[in-house]
Formats: sequence, structure tokens, C-alpha cells
Amino acid sequence: MTAPAFIAGDWGTTHLRLFLCSANGGALAARTGAGVAEAKAQEIFPSLTAAWDAAYGKLPAVLCGMVGSTIGWREVPYLTCPAHPRDVAASTLRFEEDGRTIAIAPGLKCKNRLLAPDVMRGEETQILGALALDPSLREGRRFLCMPGTHTKWVSLKDGAVEHFLTALSGELFDILRRHSVLVRDGAVTDVPDGKVFAAALDQTKMYPDAELIHLLFETRSRQLEGNLKQKDAASYLSGLIIGQDVSGAKRFFRSDLAAAAQVTVIGAPALSDLYLHALRTRDLAAGRIDGEAASLAGLAALYRGAIGSAAA
Repeated sequence: MTAPAFIAGDWGTTHLRLFLCSANGGALAARTGAGVAEAKAQEIFPSLTAAWDAAYGKLPAVLCGMVGSTIGWREVPYLTCPAHPRDVAASTLRFEEDGRTIAIAPGLKCKNRLLAPDVMRGEETQILGALALDPSLREGRRFLCMPGTHTKWVSLKDGAVEHFLTALSGELFDILRRHSVLVRDGAVTDVPDGKVFAAALDQTKMYPDAELIHLLFETRSRQLEGNLKQKDAASYLSGLIIGQDVSGAKRFFRSDLAAAAQVTVIGAPALSDLYLHALRTRDLAAGRIDGEAASLAGLAALYRGAIGSAAA
């Protein structure tokens, strides 16, 4: 087995993913646990790493996400955009805890295209990883779509994050499918039907300037009319939300998209597939990078910058 060098962690509000990593960021083993909203980080972390500690000693840990927020282990201030990768590494908080070196990445903040404050935590590390995995993203204007609970649309210039916009797409879908009249009676599904999802994308493409709030109710009325099956309601709802998310981003980032060769989607495979489909229906070229691979590559970069260099 390749010798482990550090522990990498993506620690969000509701979920934790820990990886035992080699020096180059390769994952050798993994653990999952509760998010920072459910348990104190400094208490749950030792229990999850106890077996690794016994086998390899207390390896340094590099963490990102809400673990650096006000409800996390240690608060790490947001870094103001434009932010270059070296700025993220330099702003990473490093401290000692019970014989272990801990490094926590900062989040990023900006004033978005709506002239409102916007923030991210965790995605900045995925961006670092994406730059390592695809060096072409470091050159000129590039544009990222990072789908998730809070989808991020990110504009890069020569590898630096200039600004971004958050869409509440994933959280909105989850709330509406579980707590509204749009999806009812056990019809909730996490696997959208491709044809129904595509039909909703077509509907939003037909009315790209429509407000999402004016489209959502047709998920219910189409069921009442009999042209949408109850079991397909969640798929149709997903298509409406993602379709309008993509249409809105295309409007707000028109100049950025014109300068970028394509949109690079960074996220979990299934959700990335949906956004790639939606982007292509809007005549936007799109590529992809796996979200977990980007997280690991980014955490490895922070390990080298925040811990490895200090040890050397």
C-alpha cells in the first residue's frame, strides 16, 4: 500500500467525507460522517480517524467547506474576489490540535452580477483541483458551472476567480418536491426520467425570459390535466428549475460565456449529466470534471501549499 501522507476532508453542513491520502492526493481509504450542523467537528473527527491514527500516527489534515464557518471547527474569513489559487493557499488557516496539524481552507466572497454579496465554502477547493486537473483553465477567460444544493456559476480570468453567482437550485428542488403540492403521494424520486426532464427543458427554452415562479405550478396543473404522470412530476420539476437556472446564467454571463471556449461542469456525476444536457439545449459547449476528483486534487494542492512547504 502507498504510504499515507495526510487526511483530506470535505466537511459541509450535513455531510462529511474524509479521505486517507498519499502525498499526491490519491485516496487510499475513506470515511463518512455527520455535517458540522449535527456534531462538533473537534469531537467527531478523532472518532472517525482513530483507526488511521493507530496505524499511521496523527497525520496532518486539510479540510474545506462549512468546517471553516461560524458553526465549524475554526472560523476562517472569506477571501475577497478576485482570488488567485496562491491567495487561497496563503489564506488557509493552520493550527495544532491534540498533536495534529490542521489546515482549513477559506471560503470566497464577491459582489455578484446582481450587485449582491455572494459567498462559497468548499467550492473554492474544487476550483483549485480543477485548475490542477485541467491546466487549460488557468489561461484566459474560463467559465464553470458547479451544480449542487447551491449551484455556483463562476467566472475565471487567468486562473483567478473574478466573481460568481449562486443559484438555490438544488435546495429549491428538494423543498418543493417534499413540501409542496407539486410532487405528492410518494412520487418523490432522485432519478429524473430523461424524456420528462427533456420536455421541461424544452418548455423553459421556449420561454427563456419567464420567471421561474410563473412556471413552477404547471408541474401540478399538468398532472390534473392528465398529460403528466404523477410519478414523473419530480422529473418535470427538476427540468423546470435547471432549465431556468441555465437560461438565467446565459443572460447574466453573456460576455463571459462569449469569451470562454466552453462551460466546465464540476460536480457529482448524475447531477452534472442533467446540467450538461441543459447547457447543450442552450447551444453552450460544455465539458466536465468529476466533483470528488476536483475536491481531492484541490485538498492535495492545499496540503502541499499549507503543510508540505512548512514541513520542508
